[in-house]
Amino acid sequence: MPPIFGRVRDNRAVTLKIHIDDSAAPYEQVRAQISEQARTGVLPVGYRLPTVRGLAESLGLAANTVAKAYRALESDGVIETRGRNGTYVAAAGSAAERELAAAAQAYVERARRLGLAEADALAAVRDALRAGYGEG
Repeated sequence: MPPIFGRVRDNRAVTLKIHIDDSAAPYEQVRAQISEQARTGVLPVGYRLPTVRGLAESLGLAANTVAKAYRALESDGVIETRGRNGTYVAAAGSAAERELAAAAQAYVERARRLGLAEADALAAVRDALRAGYGEG
């Protein structure tokens, strides 16, 4: 498969591979791969991503599929769209970390209003994490 993105850092090609027979939807595969590559630094902060149409064409997907992945990535704080200037890899997790901290603070406030002890609130979070991440 030819490189989907241009070359980055040490001149190596960055690619995305979509597996049609995979149980994950194509938009989720695009989202997960870009997210992972941004998290690990393969796609550096400030790297300009291809346009929705350009990436869709390269991958043989519908533009709406790639647009859905980009919207999810932007919502997660992984990428940022700068209007007509393009879409870029955002600062490593800063928006996602701020959103997570705000959600955690809101949870603590809610647990206290409900009169839950700290241990009970923490146990509920552990149960939710196990369920959400598929751990026993």
